[in-house]
Amino acid sequence: MAEMETALKEIMDIDGAIGVALVDHTSGMALGTAGGGKELDLTVAAAGNTDVVRAKLRAMEMLNITEKIEDILITLDTQYHLIRPLTSRSGKGLFLYVALRRDRSNLAMSRHHLKRIENDIDV
Repeated sequence: MAEMETALKEIMDIDGAIGVALVDHTSGMALGTAGGGKELDLTVAAAGNTDVVRAKLRAMEMLNITEKIEDILITLDTQYHLIRPLTSRSGKGLFLYVALRRDRSNLAMSRHHLKRIENDIDV
């Protein structure tokens, strides 16, 4: 569990990070969070984005797409929301949800950092 908490804190060190949640997409429950607060209710975001992941997985199945989702990007006026399913065996069924401020973040670098950090998460 310490590895997960360390990884979530490391994600919060990404420039522009508002909040992060590690989410079980079968239940919609956040297994761990960092950041958020008044600006962003991470438990609500976790549950809501579970529907996004499920919908995308269903669409891919109907289209017979067998590739893996690397990430899902939702672009808002002032924020980026990244959803990144974990690919490790221990992370199956889990995804990272990260909210970033657009004016303070570099999307390409943020995605690069998430990919690196994802490999270190032990659930």
